[in-house]
Amino acid sequence: MTSNRRSRNITEGVARAPNRSMYYGMGYTEGDFGKPMIGVANGHSTITPCNSGLQKLADAAVEGLKAAGANPQVFGVPTISDGMSMGTEGMKYSLVSREVIADCIETCVGGQWMDGVLVIGGCDKNMPGGMMGMLRANVPAIYVYGGTILPGRYKGQDLNIVSVFEAVGQFTAGKMSEEDFCEIEKRAIPGSGSCGGMYTANTMSSAIEALGMSIPGSSTLANVEDPILAYTAEAARVLVEAVKADLKPRDIVTRKSIENAVAVIMATGGSTNAVLHFLAMAHCAGVEWSIDDFERVRQKVPVICDLKPSGKYMAIDLHRAGGIPQVMKVLLNAGLLHGDCITITGKTVAENLKDVPDQPRADQDVIRPISNPIYAQGHLAILKGNLSPEGAVAKITGLKNPKITGPARVFDDEQSALAAIMDRKINAGDVMVLRYLGPKGAPGMPEMLAPTGALIGQGLGESVGLITDGRFSGGTWGMVVGHVAPEAYAGGVIALVHEGDSITIDAHTLTLQLNVSDQEIARRRAAWAPPPPRYTRGVLAKFAKNASSASLGAVLDRYE
Repeated sequence: MTSNRRSRNITEGVARAPNRSMYYGMGYTEGDFGKPMIGVANGHSTITPCNSGLQKLADAAVEGLKAAGANPQVFGVPTISDGMSMGTEGMKYSLVSREVIADCIETCVGGQWMDGVLVIGGCDKNMPGGMMGMLRANVPAIYVYGGTILPGRYKGQDLNIVSVFEAVGQFTAGKMSEEDFCEIEKRAIPGSGSCGGMYTANTMSSAIEALGMSIPGSSTLANVEDPILAYTAEAARVLVEAVKADLKPRDIVTRKSIENAVAVIMATGGSTNAVLHFLAMAHCAGVEWSIDDFERVRQKVPVICDLKPSGKYMAIDLHRAGGIPQVMKVLLNAGLLHGDCITITGKTVAENLKDVPDQPRADQDVIRPISNPIYAQGHLAILKGNLSPEGAVAKITGLKNPKITGPARVFDDEQSALAAIMDRKINAGDVMVLRYLGPKGAPGMPEMLAPTGALIGQGLGESVGLITDGRFSGGTWGMVVGHVAPEAYAGGVIALVHEGDSITIDAHTLTLQLNVSDQEIARRRAAWAPPPPRYTRGVLAKFAKNASSASLGAVLDRYE
């Protein structure tokens, strides 16, 4: 097959000879110029276990592309380890890395005039960053997920990264021995792969499969198990076919396919971060999708998968129970998916699922039938009120009573909030307010797994509320509300909360309310001024300057 763009390049003749000469220098022959040039965006690094096992996938992709008659062109994309940077200043770079990854892919694909791109990633921001770059470049593209980690084990219990954060709270509360604490720390991460529950990485990989941008069945594979290499080779073949058919990401990512992806996020109990990332991806795709659409989907899609952080099982257990294809087939049969959406395979969702059983296997309880859901409605609720007129995101599964009214305990940074928890200064009934942690204020909207994990470990997960204009880890659960918008730095009401004010979080009525009169709020606003920016140079300063509200995805190119 001859790529139209590459053919045009070659037929420009002598003027293009220097371009060809560069390829000859890499071992190309004359016959190679009639083949499609396919980028392989390789996220391999030894920064994090999530990405340390990706090189074998990149190698498999290269061989698969060659076997399919294409020329692979490998380039690197960076990653930040959320698990390693959590609770530190480094966490501010996590969301920033989503934009950097997207920029790298758009730049390489556009600058080298590639005919398609296969993106390989592992850690949380690799997936949305990769998708955003693919959607901007809009050449035929496919996502290859690096795979989930297998669970660690200690005293007969499965472990994962969240086990360590919760152990911190248990240890400081005197509920765990030092020996057990140290053993959990050592054993929680047994090898390569992304964090093992339905946390952000596995949430996004599952949603991208449901979106139609990866191979069916690939999103819950384990990194250390051999089938992932065969899936990668198949992804390479499928991508070359998509190049021949000129099937592009924006043909696949539509309002209906995004609704499919969000339905799967709700059904699997996925991460709050998916709200932020799908708003950003929809923006890149030019698709109309708002924060209110998540609430619309939530109200009609039940939670049918019993997955961590609020449930029992890991992503590898979901895979062994039938994976995302089985979840999608259950939803499709219930009329909760659009079966006519086209996917990267060239087939529709319904065609891809044709041979998947109508009901989950009876010998497992990871995936439930639609008639016996864990929760009748989805778990990611959009709360509004005078504290969040643009919306905030709450994960409401696993809670006996997702409602609290209590006194505000106000913190302007994560570290002082964590210190208060560790010093046992936070009591049942309190509502912690962590602010100036939004896209502009932090900057970079860091995740709050250290404080929320410590609360869970101390047994306060259901009795203490926590609201923030920052984000939460996909491993977070409890009475928590994030993405409060407008953020404090932009003058949101969260900036005007005083210590001891009454705050109500009510997931039943979808309310987040500061119980202070409008007149008092106006008085406080007149006296308020934003703090000076924390960074004035470099990538964090650029992010702070350009980031949109979290309610719009915290994207950097929303200029209208």
